[in-house]
Amino acid sequence: MITANDIFTISSHKQFEKTALKVFRFQHENNIVYRNFCDFLKVNPQQVKSLEQIPFLPIQFFKSHNVVSNNDPAQVTFTSSGTTGMITSRHIVTDVSLYEESYRKGFSQFYGNIEDYVVLALLPSYLERDGSSLIYMVEDLIKLSNQHESGFYLHNHDDLIKKLTALDESGQNVILIGVTYALLDLIEKHQFNLQNTIIMETGGMKGKRKEMIREELHEILCKGFGVSTIHSEYGMTELLGQAYSLGEGVFECPSWMHILVRDPEDALTYVKDEKTGGVNVIDLANINSCSFIATQDLGKKYPNNSFEVLGRFDNSDIRGCNLMVL
Repeated sequence: MITANDIFTISSHKQFEKTALKVFRFQHENNIVYRNFCDFLKVNPQQVKSLEQIPFLPIQFFKSHNVVSNNDPAQVTFTSSGTTGMITSRHIVTDVSLYEESYRKGFSQFYGNIEDYVVLALLPSYLERDGSSLIYMVEDLIKLSNQHESGFYLHNHDDLIKKLTALDESGQNVILIGVTYALLDLIEKHQFNLQNTIIMETGGMKGKRKEMIREELHEILCKGFGVSTIHSEYGMTELLGQAYSLGEGVFECPSWMHILVRDPEDALTYVKDEKTGGVNVIDLANINSCSFIATQDLGKKYPNNSFEVLGRFDNSDIRGCNLMVL
């Protein structure tokens, strides 16, 4: 039996690999969709001895199947955003406490005590629909901040401008979490000169603006907010873990996540560090669904296990968190 403690106390790559192989065998045995996928690839679980030998389930399966590893009832079902008529992903979560522990511990690992910050959220596209895992996380972080100034903003930019300016000038540490197009809308209304605020973009133009490369986007946001770096969050409906970039678009994972980069011409092999390929994510917090996900993102990995997201595969629908075009 694999417990939350086994997942969230990982402290070395060796321990991660050992736990990941246990999770693989558990999910092969208990997740019908994943087992059928492995059988299709003719994978014998007893012969899987390394991370690179584990099959990664294409993320599209979350659109067509219920990807679960137990028979427990769903406590919450997270759904992806999408344009009208688009089939959206469904992540059935049978133990939402795993998600809560994942994002709480992940935030603490990268940013410290949540109570040190006022958390402001500018996430209109997510607030205007049901089932967003990002809204679930940010709403909880707002509560955990224990700051009465923390809160969501929809289209009330004038109120947000006043609040953000006053808080920053008072010396209060602030995190402004925003969907990309809404952050651009905000700085078109007001140019800031922030000294005590972290700007964290979650990606996504949501069809509101043209997509742009990260360097151009972050240059515009840095100038508009008067900050030296833009932070980013890499997460998606199908995962319970998040990676964070503290600047320059280079992401780091918490200890229960790991990235592999597959060959874009051969999904069962991997490219060397600093070569571009498809991003495969191991998220051990996904113990009750599938921890081994082949995303539609293009990226590259570095020797210290950090990574960049560089774009999407052609013909994949544009959505979600931190999905930039090449």
